[in-house]
Amino acid sequence: MIERKSMAKSKKFETQSIRTQVPRTPLREHSVPLYLTSSFVFDDAEQARALFADEIPGNIYTRFSNPNNSEFIEKMCALEEADDGIATASGMSAVFTSFAALLKSGDHLLVSRSVFGSTHQILTMILPKWGITHTYVDIDKPKTWEKEIRPNTKMIFVETPSNPALDLIDLEWLGKLAKKHKLLLNVDNCFCTPYIQKPIAFGADLVVHSGTKFLDGQGRVIGGIIVGRKDLIKEIRFFARHSGPSLSPFNAWVLSKSLETLAVRMERHSENATRLAQHLEKHSDIELVKYPFLKSHPQYRLAKKQMTLGGGIVTFIVKGGLDRGRNFLNSLQLLSHTANLGDTRSIATHPASTTHSKLSDAERAAVGILPGLIRISVGLEHIDDIIADIDQALKKSKK
Repeated sequence: MIERKSMAKSKKFETQSIRTQVPRTPLREHSVPLYLTSSFVFDDAEQARALFADEIPGNIYTRFSNPNNSEFIEKMCALEEADDGIATASGMSAVFTSFAALLKSGDHLLVSRSVFGSTHQILTMILPKWGITHTYVDIDKPKTWEKEIRPNTKMIFVETPSNPALDLIDLEWLGKLAKKHKLLLNVDNCFCTPYIQKPIAFGADLVVHSGTKFLDGQGRVIGGIIVGRKDLIKEIRFFARHSGPSLSPFNAWVLSKSLETLAVRMERHSENATRLAQHLEKHSDIELVKYPFLKSHPQYRLAKKQMTLGGGIVTFIVKGGLDRGRNFLNSLQLLSHTANLGDTRSIATHPASTTHSKLSDAERAAVGILPGLIRISVGLEHIDDIIADIDQALKKSKK
C-alpha cells in the first residue's frame, strides 16, 4: 500500500493524480510497472501468518490486492477525499458490491428514480431474491423523500446528475437527511468524476464509479471503484475478497495512468459540451436541451453550487419522436453510435431503445426518457466538427 501521508493534503488535484505512485522497485523505474502476477511470495512462515492475520500490510494474492490496484485506489481516495476504497471489475460490480456487502434480508433502499438501466435491474430483479426491497423517489420532489423512509431503510442511493436526463439532487440536503435518519448515503459520481463533484464533502458515506467512463476516458478497459468511510470499506473488502469481483492489474494500471490526464480532459469535455448545448438551444429542430450549466436548466443554481463544471454529457429531444431520433442516429458520420460514454470520441445514444430499454414506457416517461431523447457524450474532437456532424444529421433526418 501507499503511504498517503507522504502526499501532503496541500497538493492540488492535478498533482495528486500524477504523483501518487507505489514505491519504486530497485530498478528505479519512473513510470509504475505492471505487476502481472497472481500471487506474492513470503519471506518466511511467520510473515505469511501475519499477512493472513492482517497484522501487517502487504500483498498475498491479486484477488485480494495488487500494487497496481493499490495505486489506482489510493489516487481515487485522494481525489475523492475518501478514507479508503476497493477496485472492482466493472462499474456495475462496484454498484452491486456496495449493496450486497452492506445490506441484508429485510433491509430497504431509498433510490432516486432516474438510475442507470442495469442498476434498475439489480434493484428490481436481483436484490428482491434476498429480501432486499427499494422505493423509488422523484428527484424533483425532495419533500416526499423523508416520508418514504421506513424503519428498515438502511441506505439511500442516487445518481447526480442522473443518467440520462441530467437531473440533479441537492447533495448537501441529502447528506443532512441521511445523517438525521442514520442512513448510509451512496452516490454514483460517474458523470462528474471527482474533478467536478465531491459527494463526500456534502455528506456521502460511499461513492461509486464506473472507471470505464470518464476515469479511463478512452474506451479501453472495464473497471469500477468504491471509495468512502474506512469502516464501510472494511466490510465491502471482506465481501469482495471472498466473492471475487476484483479488478485486473492491467486495467488498474491503465486507469491509474488515465487519472493523470483527468483534469485536462474534463476541462475540454465540459468546454465542448457547453458550446454544443448552447448551439442546440437555438436549433429549430430541437424541442428541449438539458445540460447542468445551461441557465435554462431548472437546477442551474444547484449545479453551480455543487459542481465545478457542467460535465461532458448533453441530452436533447429532437422533434419528430422515435423515428426522427433513429434517423438522426443513422445519419451521423463523425459521432460514434456505441454503448459507452466518457470517451475521447463523441458518442450518440438513444436511451429508450438501448441503455434504458428494459424499463416500461411509463417508467421511462417518469424519468424524462422520451422516445426522441438523444444523449451525447461530448468528446475531445474539435467542437466545430462535432457541431457540424450533428447539424447535418438533424438536417438529413428531417427528410
